[in-house]
Amino acid sequence: MTASLDLLVLGNAIVDVMARTDEAFLVREGVHKGAMQLIDEARAEHLFQVMGQATIISGGSGANTAVGAALLGARAGFVGKVRDDELGRLFAHDLTATGVRFDVAPASEGPATARCFVLVTPDGERTMNTYLGACQGLSASDVDEETVRSARHVYLEGYLWDPPAAKEAFRKAAKIAHGAGNKVALTLSDAFCVDRYRDEFLGLIRDGSLDILFANIHELKSLYQTADADTALAALRQEKNLLGVVTRSEDGALVVSGDETKSVPASPVREVVDTTGAGDLFAAGFLAGLARGLDHADCARLGAVAAAEIISHLGARPQGDLKALAAQAGLKV
Repeated sequence: MTASLDLLVLGNAIVDVMARTDEAFLVREGVHKGAMQLIDEARAEHLFQVMGQATIISGGSGANTAVGAALLGARAGFVGKVRDDELGRLFAHDLTATGVRFDVAPASEGPATARCFVLVTPDGERTMNTYLGACQGLSASDVDEETVRSARHVYLEGYLWDPPAAKEAFRKAAKIAHGAGNKVALTLSDAFCVDRYRDEFLGLIRDGSLDILFANIHELKSLYQTADADTALAALRQEKNLLGVVTRSEDGALVVSGDETKSVPASPVREVVDTTGAGDLFAAGFLAGLARGLDHADCARLGAVAAAEIISHLGARPQGDLKALAAQAGLKV
């Protein structure tokens, strides 16, 4: 079968509610800076009332990656669940307007479309509180076999491991992809997410379910339960048949494959405004590079270009022309 998609992403369909705040607010509200916490509907309503002026933008980690890849010229699709409500329609419109294929039917009843309250402190760090809502309704029946078979790369969002039914969707997609000879990637998403599912994520790595692993250095250290980056990287190198892509903020990224490690610097940015989506867009660039046949180092450079664009402004969806930025960096997409 000829692939009709370069990338199919499975992730939580979430609308971001973003606001600038300070350290005192985080302390007062008892949230952990730099992490993602799951919250219930009552907590979501409370935060919305007290967080101040907010900007509402379609988001979700995996969806951000799909959008970034599409804006770089990749043929991208997304699998996630929204409710047939105002925010659900906003999410679907924003996604398809960028050229991302989104065919999953919305839920006609049940919890509202998910939303993530993103609190951005003056240092650009983002703290997320997420009400999963309709996301938790994603199931294996929402995964279309032909769509998965048609995608050269299937990218799985680690956050999706929280809703039990979504795990089955996750496993189904990986099995179909490998049956079709396609590659499967996982992003670890968050160090707290790794803490919850460390053994299961390691199981996916070691039973051959994954071909590519995306992580930042903090997530990688959590995965291997070490405070030392070199120890975590050494453990990653021991994993068989796995391509590891590790981001390190201003220190750039590492691409690890067995004994070979390639280091790529971060792209320069005038001012770090908001780090929301940096990892998502790095993965978008890397995967778009793979779709264009770039070598791993250039894939990482393309990821760094996309990440630099996203941290230069508020929000996790690109505002600049990613193709033009890639061309300025000498990368063909």
